[in-house]
Amino acid sequence: MSFVVVNAVTVPPERAQEFEARFAARAGAVEQAPGFEAFELLRPTEGDRYFVYTRWASEADFEAWTASHAFSAGHRPPDGGGPLATANEIWKLDVVQAAYGAPRG
Repeated sequence: MSFVVVNAVTVPPERAQEFEARFAARAGAVEQAPGFEAFELLRPTEGDRYFVYTRWASEADFEAWTASHAFSAGHRPPDGGGPLATANEIWKLDVVQAAYGAPRG
């Protein structure tokens, strides 16, 4: 089964739009990383905590991504801007069971 990493990121409401814009403008290099399976940016419906979800074929694939030049470049703030988050936590999880809906077409 897959390996999941969730980054729980606290973003002040006044910075949320900028946070989302940075993700929208991201290079997209993660999609090319060996073992990459999925990415989702999840906006809170309550509170100020976003969740960045990535799924990988293995923990080793994720670790290789975080050690790569592409990871460093993709996490560098644009135009010298600073971080938007006030806190974050990283959760690493093994997928034990999974179910998926039918593909939409």
